[in-house]
Amino acid sequence: MSTKTVVVGMSGGVDSSVAAYILKEQGFNVIGLFMYNWEETGAGGACTSEEDFSDVRRVCAGLEIPYYSVNFAAQYRERVFAHFLKEYSAGRTPNPDVLCNREIKFGPFREYAKSFGADFIATGHYCGILHKNGRHSLLKAADAGKDQTYFLNQVREEQLENVLFPLADMQKSEVREIAERTGLATAEKKDSTGICFIGERNFRKFLQNYLPAQPGKIKTIEGETVGEHIGLMYYTLGQRKWLDLGGRRGEEGRWFVVKKDLKNNVLYVSHGDESPLYSKACRVSGLNFINFTPEKEELCTAKFRYRQPEQAVKLTVDGGGALVEFAEPQRAVTEGQYAVFYDETRCLGGGVIEEVFK
Repeated sequence: MSTKTVVVGMSGGVDSSVAAYILKEQGFNVIGLFMYNWEETGAGGACTSEEDFSDVRRVCAGLEIPYYSVNFAAQYRERVFAHFLKEYSAGRTPNPDVLCNREIKFGPFREYAKSFGADFIATGHYCGILHKNGRHSLLKAADAGKDQTYFLNQVREEQLENVLFPLADMQKSEVREIAERTGLATAEKKDSTGICFIGERNFRKFLQNYLPAQPGKIKTIEGETVGEHIGLMYYTLGQRKWLDLGGRRGEEGRWFVVKKDLKNNVLYVSHGDESPLYSKACRVSGLNFINFTPEKEELCTAKFRYRQPEQAVKLTVDGGGALVEFAEPQRAVTEGQYAVFYDETRCLGGGVIEEVFK
């Protein structure tokens, strides 16, 4: 029986490094493939692609596996970054990592891997997968604190064919221990945060390069003007930092964002009282289900942001969208983010939050 070939998406981080190590130990013919998804055109770029690819080279040399790189920057700008800018200009808060998985990692990357004769592709995501009877289910990771199914909710079921997730049953501590024990070059590398095209830069300054800021008034829910904002796109629900409203009131409590009025360019804030942040339901669009066909009304759980504990909801499907009613009021459910649905063991899919009901 011939050895199966697996192309591993190597990011230059410890997780994908250990994924490659595990697959080699399992007897696969492993090939490392690094993606360039961003090309900085201006000065002061902070994307760490070259440093990351250097780490990929060192890891693959240590594992004695071949490695290559591929440039998907054009596809990323067209399929992910353009949407990112469109959403921010509409006053919403997008999650480009979700689109990157569907449009790049399990799209062009998956197709490119076939040119290497790949039988499988693999990544260092913390999630599981079940291939059964020609269907593909996305499973929760053993490490609940690192579970990354939220970011994969828009990946179509057919894109999961012949995909492996070697870290499915592992704790992050185990991954670090393997990396250290086997001497992988990335053993002590910190986990990356954020997205490559922003990196360690000031987010506001980065966004100003692409979208013109429109300053406006900051008001309380009661209508009192308490300050000025620098542009609605720089704020998200529940945000406490960078409001520059400190010291306006003597009583205890902090200011935070509760609403954005794009039509009138007004940012609404509250002081101490968090009740305006809570909602009872939301409407989602762009539903993507993974090996799951919901009834018209479905009881399940949901997350409205990464790392949030699952919340009990009732899902009422209507055409390509759904009404999601919360068993308990939810804080800072944000338009443009994703509602992601679960049962006991699986991620069922998700959709984009379009409207929130107080």
